[in-house]
Amino acid sequence: MSAAKTAGFSKELLAFIDEWKVKPGNLIMILHRVQEEQGYISKEAAEAVSELTGTHLARVYGVMSFYHFFKSQKPGKYKISVCLGTACYLKGGQDLYDESRSLLGLKEGDISTADGLFSVEPVRCIGCCGLAPVLSVNGEVYGKLVKSQIPGILEKYKNL
Repeated sequence: MSAAKTAGFSKELLAFIDEWKVKPGNLIMILHRVQEEQGYISKEAAEAVSELTGTHLARVYGVMSFYHFFKSQKPGKYKISVCLGTACYLKGGQDLYDESRSLLGLKEGDISTADGLFSVEPVRCIGCCGLAPVLSVNGEVYGKLVKSQIPGILEKYKNL
């Protein structure tokens, strides 16, 4: 069985790869599309991209690791993005990030909780600088936060 079949690519994604595999800058565009469809780029997906584009697997991983946008671990059902842009950072964004990870029991290198419910990632800007510091959960923005509000936000999603 080919890597593309085991990666579970849709017909649309396979057609996109076929169209883009000969264009300059193709790998970044293809990886964006894979991540858009699957939420991250699994080992199987990276192997499939390598196979389908005729690109060495090392190059695929090189691009994935160079650009911080690409995720190689499956995100949680609830994706927490903590803004660490200038305004948020200066008003305590790092504390929100650290507190979120601590409350969820995430260790160094962990992206998602063991139960797959939450993932936490730093982002450079959410675009709500007037509400700094902010975090979002699956796009729902929470602003003017302090660390003591994090448990309540997490509890809301645990109970959905």
